[in-house]
Formats: sequence, structure tokens, C-alpha cells
Amino acid sequence: MSDWVSFYDFKHSVIYVNARHRDVHYARIAEDIRAHIPSPAARVLDYGSGEASYADRIAAKCGSLVLAEAAPNVRAALTQRFADNAKIKVMTPEQVAALAPGSFDFIVMHSVSQYLAVAELEGLLAMFRHLLKPDGLLAIGDVVPARFASLFAAMALLRFGAANGFFGAAILGLLRIVASDYLRLRKAIGLSHYTAPAMIGKLAAAGFTAQRAERNIGHNQARMTFLARVK
Repeated sequence: MSDWVSFYDFKHSVIYVNARHRDVHYARIAEDIRAHIPSPAARVLDYGSGEASYADRIAAKCGSLVLAEAAPNVRAALTQRFADNAKIKVMTPEQVAALAPGSFDFIVMHSVSQYLAVAELEGLLAMFRHLLKPDGLLAIGDVVPARFASLFAAMALLRFGAANGFFGAAILGLLRIVASDYLRLRKAIGLSHYTAPAMIGKLAAAGFTAQRAERNIGHNQARMTFLARVK
């Protein structure tokens, strides 16, 4: 995970093809996360939040929001961006791990599982079970399928670009990936892929009852979101 954290700690044109892409990407994620918030008073944790440009929209629908981010530059930018929002607190993963049991009503981890080794994922699921209230909800979003993930991702990006005014930039962005640090890093350390039964099994082993959501959080509907509750 540390190599991926270092990669995402800096802005890359290969991840977001232009400013429009970055903007609509985070806006979509925020709206999709909002749809899962269980109540206006809910205490919410977004683990591995990334830039979370529209976290204020999430915070507007809940009681409080913790953004947990491992990348120091990203975390510093989050702290500055939301310094005036009393509902939002930015933490390191270590600070989150030290919180009391039952601290959250809703935990979401979006587009992180693919960067985790199996043991890392299992450790986080155990921590989430510890941090969730007994009736809380866990959402694991953007889980990468075991087959044709790159093809699905490329097609989803092109469709997203066509719908949001950056189709040409999306084509150029796909071409840039070929020579990118992202591709080299992915080849060197790989990504984690899961079938739906495999992820449900991981969640069950961690003490959750889980099912695949009808829609994935985010624009790529070939990827999967899983909703889980403590057994």
C-alpha cells in the first residue's frame, strides 16, 4: 500500500485527464456516498478519502464526517480546504485506528481495496467492525472485478467523458497511461481483484453480513460496491 500512497500523494495527469474530469469524478462520488448515509445525525468515516473535493456535500447530510487519508500532501490539502467546516475532521489512518469502539454509524472505503494486499484488507475490515456501532453500515466501493478490469475501466472513462464534456481529453488520457508511472507501478506490485462471492466471503470472515449493492459508487458500473452490517 505504501507505494500507492506515495504515488497518489502527488497530482498526475494520468489519473484525472483534466480539471473537469477531477471535478465531476469527486462530485459523483460524493452524491453516491450521500445516498447511503443512514440518518442526518450519522457519524461518518470516509477511509482513504483521496482529494474528496465535495466532502462538504457529504457532511451536509450527516452529523459529522471524518476523512482518513494516508498521503500527507493530500491530507494537508484536505485540512486546509475544510478548515472552516465544523462537521469535517481530517485524520491519519493511525488516529482513526485509535478511536473508541462504535465511533461511527457509517463507514465507506471507496476505490482502496484494489491497492491493498489481502492481509491489509483483512486488517482494515476487522478495524471497521471494531469502529462501527452494532447497527452501523459499511460500504466497500469500487471493488475491481477479476476479469477484463482494464477494458471496463477504459470504456467507463470514455462514457463518463462523453457525458461530461471531456471525451477528447479522456482519449488522450488513455494514451498517456501506456507510458505512465501508474502502469509501471501496477505491473511491479499489481492490483487486487475480487469476484463478488470472494468479497462477500472476506466480509463474512470479518464478522459482517454483506451483499452487493445494485449500483457501484462512482462512474464505473463494471466495478462493485458491497454493503455490510455487523452479524
